Amino acid sequence: MSNTETRPAELVCGSEAAEAPRPRVDVLTAREVPLGGPRAMTVRRTLPQRARTLIGAWCFADHYGPDDVSRTGGMDVAPHPHTGLQTVSWLFSGEIEHRDSLGSHAFVRPGEVNLMTGGHGISHSEVSTPRTTVLHGVQLWVALPDAHRDAPRDFQHHVPEPVPFDGGEARVFLGSLLGATSPVRTFTPLLGAELTLAPGASAVLDVDTAFEHGVLVDAGDVRLDGTPLRPAELGYAAPGRTTLTLANDGTGPARLVLLGGPPFGEEIVMWWNFVGRSHQDIVEAREDWANASDRFGAVRGYDGGRLPAPALPNATIRPRRNPAPPAHPPTPPQTTA
Repeated sequence: MSNTETRPAELVCGSEAAEAPRPRVDVLTAREVPLGGPRAMTVRRTLPQRARTLIGAWCFADHYGPDDVSRTGGMDVAPHPHTGLQTVSWLFSGEIEHRDSLGSHAFVRPGEVNLMTGGHGISHSEVSTPRTTVLHGVQLWVALPDAHRDAPRDFQHHVPEPVPFDGGEARVFLGSLLGATSPVRTFTPLLGAELTLAPGASAVLDVDTAFEHGVLVDAGDVRLDGTPLRPAELGYAAPGRTTLTLANDGTGPARLVLLGGPPFGEEIVMWWNFVGRSHQDIVEAREDWANASDRFGAVRGYDGGRLPAPALPNATIRPRRNPAPPAHPPTPPQTTA
């Protein structure tokens, strides 16, 4: 998916020393962003934002739907570029046709992950199909580490098997959880999974202590380590945990997306659909796209033109940094009988 904002924020993302202990779980609220014209569907964006720009290497999270495509027209994102990142598409309902300049022609369907590597440069289009009546899912981006940010274009597709656990079910599309491991290749350790919880259920998940985690709630009354999260909110849990406790306090099923990875140790610049390491990286990528450079290739089969790049800001991109997570989560006070 493209970032179609006409005045996208310029970001330099990284870590810096925290001046005070972080709370046990941070709750990040989303902002609404329209994709396209007056009948456009609206997405809820939880990453990046001022409170947090990265969770592991996850640098972008859009949550959309359930969207009645007869009313909004669904998704129609014209060919647009990416650099220095991977896109991860995951649907709950509907179907999206994907075309890219690698020559890939694939469909995004519920329970199937599509991962595209932009690296030095790729372009793609995304269009909801005529079979789609309700479009509902998430679009996620992963920042590539400096050693691999010019990696060749790539496209991967995987259908994870459901993994039952007491009170729910998981589909692990990246990384490892509950004994399941995705074969999809990434350039940093990552976790990505859809989890459902039955009404009133709770689950304790063993997780990598080196990872920070984000829980994006799609539906239900969810608690993460005791902190309530409403739909479209993202709960952030710092590294140091060996487990995450999830609970569904509602009378209906809950669904969420669990993201994780070790804190990303590099500072990155992110603007529009580009991830780089400097303002000049962004300038060059934008110029290459505007000039129809071979860097991004061509998308075949899309009925229409390309997305134009927005104007660059009239200033050098300045840092916006992540607060550094604490080494360990706060320890609850002990009481004696």
